[in-house]
Amino acid sequence: MLTRKQHELLMFIHERIKETGVSPSFDEMKEALDLASKSGIHRLITALEERGFIRRLAHRARALEVVKLPQQATTAAPPKGRGAFRPQVFEGGGAPPPAQTATAPANDTRELPILGKIAAGTPIDAIQHERERLPVPESMLGGGEHYVLEVQGDSMIEAGILDGDYVIIKKGDTATSGEIVVALVGEEATLKRLRKKGGSIALEAANPKYETRIFGPDQVEVQGKLVGLIRRYH
Repeated sequence: MLTRKQHELLMFIHERIKETGVSPSFDEMKEALDLASKSGIHRLITALEERGFIRRLAHRARALEVVKLPQQATTAAPPKGRGAFRPQVFEGGGAPPPAQTATAPANDTRELPILGKIAAGTPIDAIQHERERLPVPESMLGGGEHYVLEVQGDSMIEAGILDGDYVIIKKGDTATSGEIVVALVGEEATLKRLRKKGGSIALEAANPKYETRIFGPDQVEVQGKLVGLIRRYH
């Protein structure tokens, strides 16, 4: 059984190796997990190695290999910054497995509509009509009305949101500064982190390739906020 930090670090290393072919540096791990020093990372690495989840490769700098992953629901690679959103990720090709909670039975799911694709990059067409339904664990949802969108693009990868992921959105027209939202700008919808800056609204990407876009308060219409995501491996 892994602690939360051990689990977060393991998944961060796994995602980074999968994306780049190289394990992250200790500085990158420290920043990703929001730890004060690299000594905490050394302890986590040692614990993961002792439990057989990772292996250090000899004679190579920054060389870590993920040997196995926990057979359970996983959180995505942690984004940078204290208090940043860490989406729940459920892996699989069909219905997702149950969440890690003693109170959620395996069949405790809700069928949510997939309303189309959402851009994590430059905006694409506004949300479409329902095309199919996806079973989602109740433990991800809570109260309120929810829907699902398929992510297209890479502008939110540092928040652990990848192209092809299915994001779970809680419907609503308000959001707190710093939350990831579905924002409607004119006739186009996009998935971005919302920041309130004086009388303006900033829509921030989580990828340095994309610029922050600034709008007047009457130009951005919040359609809902991100509460989780489902990732399918084919």
